[in-house]
Amino acid sequence: MARRPPLPTPAALRRRREHRTQRLLANRAVAEALVSAAGLVGRPVLARGGAEVGRVVDFVVRWQGETYPPVTGLVVRVGRRRAYVPAEAVADVVPDRVTLSTARLDLRDFERRTGEVVLNGDVVDHQLVDVDGVRVVRAADLYLSRVGELYRLVGVDVGFQTLLRRLGPSRWRRRPTPDRVIDWGAIQPFGTGASEPGPPGPMRLHRPNHALRRLRPAEVADLLEELGREERQELLAALEPEAAADALEEMDPDELGALLRESGTKQAAELLAEMEPDEAVDALRDLEVGEVDEILAVMTSTVADRLRALLLYREGSAGGLMTTNLVLVRPHQTVGEVRRILRTQAEHQDDVDAVIIVDENGRVVHDLGLWELLVAAKNDAVIDVAGPPEPTTVQPDAPLKEVVDQFIDSRGSSLLVVDEQDRPVGRILADDLVDALVPEHGRVRFPRLFG
Repeated sequence: MARRPPLPTPAALRRRREHRTQRLLANRAVAEALVSAAGLVGRPVLARGGAEVGRVVDFVVRWQGETYPPVTGLVVRVGRRRAYVPAEAVADVVPDRVTLSTARLDLRDFERRTGEVVLNGDVVDHQLVDVDGVRVVRAADLYLSRVGELYRLVGVDVGFQTLLRRLGPSRWRRRPTPDRVIDWGAIQPFGTGASEPGPPGPMRLHRPNHALRRLRPAEVADLLEELGREERQELLAALEPEAAADALEEMDPDELGALLRESGTKQAAELLAEMEPDEAVDALRDLEVGEVDEILAVMTSTVADRLRALLLYREGSAGGLMTTNLVLVRPHQTVGEVRRILRTQAEHQDDVDAVIIVDENGRVVHDLGLWELLVAAKNDAVIDVAGPPEPTTVQPDAPLKEVVDQFIDSRGSSLLVVDEQDRPVGRILADDLVDALVPEHGRVRFPRLFG
């Protein structure tokens, strides 16, 4: 896709570096004691006296919101059985064998319990998100290390060299050959484990990686576009609704359309309802008419009616470009009152660069910029601080060329869209215009005064 998110700010990069220094793999003792989970498959399991009792099949962990999940047991092949050995019975794990602290094994067949994950079966070769690097990766191997009294999952290898080691002769698999190792503390896994006892199935993590909250919408959008269907649905579920909507607004239109279709009607409606109306309408325009009708039918009437009204405007017209998030005030209201109103509209700050002064009939009197509000005295009436020039307006059916001409003539940051009675129905921001003129560059976001 053509769109690339802007580079992270120096402050964001500094926070990411600080988080990396807090990771477990920054501890040399932990890093030097890595054991390959994939490399131990098929290696011997020895009883306390040294006799071989079976061969390693897999390691079991249980997600309970911990950054570094502890190993709770391992699956051992004993003859034709797959037995479960609890972590308490494990004395030592080294690259070529596992030694138990007991000579006795419970030979009942292993049955997965709620929330359990088998590392090689559920995580290796599956997609993960590296939150620090803001990228989708695929696990070539997983690394365990003793941390205190427990063995924990501490790293994931995403290197090609490690994949070759796994696919090569068994003697290559004994020791880890870290090519590109990522600390597990930076990882958001997906679709692992069982939500119910029995066969494996999709599982929601109890607590998503908190570092997801540090990512910008454009970064999350890139991740959503790279992930497979199940993984991106789980990433969406891990995000707060507002954060998910912000990310969807940054997605490539084709990718967003595919995501909405795979989400199902009810979830698609919920996602679109959280988006800014103009962005939601853009997404709806890319769907089939029948799909749009189904989605609108399950929305609240207020939201559905608002979107239906916007869908009536032709794509490429002023009405099709505008946002309907407007702040309307009366001439007699004070600057202090308007500032308080703006604070309640903080979630829409990207769509607000001015407030519209209207008369008792809702007609435009003036368009008051945020800078004028910032420097005015709080007790001044807004009409008294509204200076030239007069607001530039267009009709909803104005074609794109007229909108561009008006922008050039006014040299402003936005245009008001008004109906035949001169009542405001929307606003066209400069970035909305750029999106329409160069759609191959994806969403553009210009900084606002208070952004």
